[in-house]
Amino acid sequence: MLERGEVANSWRYERWDSLRLLTPNWQSRLPGLRYEGPDPDGYMTAGEVIAFVERFAAVSRAPVRTGTTVTSVRPADEGYHVTTTRGELACRAVVIASGACNRPSVPPLTDLVPATVEQLTTFDYRDPAKLPDGGVLVVGASATGVQLAAELQRSGRPVTLSVGEHVRLPRMYRGRDVLWWMEASGVWDQRYDELEDLTRARRLPSPQLVGTPEHTTLDLNALAAIGVELVGRCAAVRDGRALLSGGLRNVFSLADLKMNRLLDTFDEWARTDGRDAEVGPPERLPPTRVPASARLQLDLHSGEIRSIVWATGFRPDYGWLDVPVLDAKGQLRHQGGVVDSPGLYALGLPVLRRRKSTFICGIEDDAREVIDHLTRYLAARR
Repeated sequence: MLERGEVANSWRYERWDSLRLLTPNWQSRLPGLRYEGPDPDGYMTAGEVIAFVERFAAVSRAPVRTGTTVTSVRPADEGYHVTTTRGELACRAVVIASGACNRPSVPPLTDLVPATVEQLTTFDYRDPAKLPDGGVLVVGASATGVQLAAELQRSGRPVTLSVGEHVRLPRMYRGRDVLWWMEASGVWDQRYDELEDLTRARRLPSPQLVGTPEHTTLDLNALAAIGVELVGRCAAVRDGRALLSGGLRNVFSLADLKMNRLLDTFDEWARTDGRDAEVGPPERLPPTRVPASARLQLDLHSGEIRSIVWATGFRPDYGWLDVPVLDAKGQLRHQGGVVDSPGLYALGLPVLRRRKSTFICGIEDDAREVIDHLTRYLAARR
């Protein structure tokens, strides 16, 4: 097992200080290891995630070679030739477990932002104190964007949040964590080959959730209530002005509609499975409130916005993969983790085999099936 840095490297060096897991502690489980602390309904801090992954490395006796960066994987006669910063390896099969969040996905319009405005990605951001005084534009309203908008607003900085497509969810529903419902109802176990639009499912933004001791719901209504200004998607930057799309009402309505459909699914499952008596009554969140007059542009020369945080998602980095298995958008071509090249596999990608594939509690089921295919492949080659 090759690791470019230390065990749990991304959590050590590529996360902001206040970040917690989105999943409750009782869902943190890996083969032979699960959370056994005093707060099963809480959410791990970054430090606790690092310790958890370190324990798993020790419990599993994983043969991890840290400080080993892979610079090339290319086909060879008997499989693949792997070049690293610590030498060469020959192998019959390779599992790519580098994930889908290796680099921030930032739009090209960043080059047009005036130099007087400081720009950061979520890899750069650590805490509000490291930003210049003044207003902040946060671009992106998925989990990362709403969390940073709330943190920055509470620090005393005026925050404007640029909102595009998003997934709205309550933190708690009918007395249980919403992710309990995702797991118990079977939604998280939906398989990749059962979905009508797999490509879209794999591109869905992360849900608007935050892990806090108060189990609070962090949606656009909550942000507006603390003073965050909501504007449309940042469509362009022209002559020092950020041009923002209209149609927030439609964006909000679509997110509310999808959330309520999911809650309907939970309610139907509770009825048919005989669970109504053990959970609270059905409930619905108020619709997302549309601003009376959302601005359609921001003058970035005016000094109102002193910094921009691009919370626009992430993308994988396959610059080291010298095998023709990427599509036109730079994504791996694979079927449930079986990559389009004999002996090449992947784990940890969105909806790899199930909706829960990218969560800690979802990797074990995927891994067992992918590794079963891998072992059969090796056996056939013998």
